[in-house]
Amino acid sequence: MVYAVVELGGHQIIVEPGKFYDVNHVKADPGDIINLNKVLLFAQSENFDIGYPCLTNVIVKAKVLRHLKARKITMFKVKPKKNNRVKMGHRQKLTRILIEKILL
Repeated sequence: MVYAVVELGGHQIIVEPGKFYDVNHVKADPGDIINLNKVLLFAQSENFDIGYPCLTNVIVKAKVLRHLKARKITMFKVKPKKNNRVKMGHRQKLTRILIEKILL
């Protein structure tokens, strides 16, 4: 089993080839291939390499499948005794990527 831990969009994600992941918005068009260079850990069967902080010889190739939005989060603020009520919503922009290869 081959997997890697990649830092992308401020999060650390465990990725495997052939699987897709929803990450924070990446500025790339659908169909583009992006290289993820910030590889923190690489594991292949029982051997693994740990970077301090990153591995320079490992590259993860990913394909941008599509852009989407997350579920809507609703915030509701109430100020007591002031008749002040504010309802706000937020939908985070996400990008779905497919991990194609993990190259040494």
